[in-house]
Amino acid sequence: MDRKLNGADKSGGRSIVFPVVNDLNYDQRMQRICSALQNNGFEVTLIGREMKGSKPLKNRAFQQLRFKHKFHAGKLFYLMHNWKLFWHYIKSDYDIIVANDLDTMVAGYLASTIKGKPFVYDAHEYFPELPEVVDRPLVNFVWNAVEKFVVPKLKYAYTINESYAGIFKEKYNKDFEIIRNATVLEEKEFGEIEEPYILYQGAVNIGRGVEQMIEAMQFIDSKLIICGNGDLFEECQKLVRDLNLEDKVEFLGFVEPEKLKKITIKAKLGFTFFTDHGMSYYYSLANRFFDYFHNGVPQLCINFPEYKRINDQFEIAVLVDDLDPKNIAEAANKVLKDEQVYQKLRSNCLKARAEINWQNEEKKLLAFYNAIE
Repeated sequence: MDRKLNGADKSGGRSIVFPVVNDLNYDQRMQRICSALQNNGFEVTLIGREMKGSKPLKNRAFQQLRFKHKFHAGKLFYLMHNWKLFWHYIKSDYDIIVANDLDTMVAGYLASTIKGKPFVYDAHEYFPELPEVVDRPLVNFVWNAVEKFVVPKLKYAYTINESYAGIFKEKYNKDFEIIRNATVLEEKEFGEIEEPYILYQGAVNIGRGVEQMIEAMQFIDSKLIICGNGDLFEECQKLVRDLNLEDKVEFLGFVEPEKLKKITIKAKLGFTFFTDHGMSYYYSLANRFFDYFHNGVPQLCINFPEYKRINDQFEIAVLVDDLDPKNIAEAANKVLKDEQVYQKLRSNCLKARAEINWQNEEKKLLAFYNAIE
């Protein structure tokens, strides 16, 4: 375990611990949450893991801690991560223990029960319905069992959108607060796009529509930049080679948040695609959806409930009903070639960012944690 706590020295205020399964450096959502709480009187620790190729942690306002594991995937990884989390909680004296999604639930719930500490569930996904879970009967059974055991007992819980909250209400008659993963509202200069390109930012995983977008590039006169990594990264690189699209598609891998901002604001078009393979994706509300319109970038977006809900209000995207590459290309060309359409969407992005932003969601977050007894 990397025992170095990287960040500010602890001072007064209630202490909160947040666990995740990533290496912390690229988790903008948790950086926003932890910074907001730390800057408003809480003592925050964010725990992740050191992965192959992980870069050193950057100094932040809150504490950071990474575990080292022998296993990096599968059942043994999750068992080891929860085991180390559990013993860390037992040996520490946190006032509030949080589970970020089900994959850190067991350690947090057991430790909080033993120590008599408040326990919080932050449901970033609807975990049992993720594509990598829903088709694996044993894995699906385990995560459903964890959810069914813990969620009915929860006193404190929040999630990212109305659809997820509705699922928990229907299944367990539990009310979840809604705190969206909105982007921080920052002053920006929105100039002309000199070298337009299409941007994808996020995990290159199954069900994210990256492969279909690559195929669509055969019919689009533009460049595609992919910022992120994941299970399908090498497969997508091979697809680009097979389609002879090396001059049109560029893979940048993981990009640190500050650099990613500079890339995003120069994009002409982004995309937020998901398949409907499992309710988690169907009812999702992805971080990149907010990042695009906060940078004045129109996007192509799958016509799923939460995206339609916001697009009906602001019209910041062209919605597509399926991920057929030719349909994607038609929608992309509509934005790229019709300046009137592009400017309308871009103008609406700037209106949306003024209303849907982290400053407004942060107020809900602080009210939630201040109310914990």
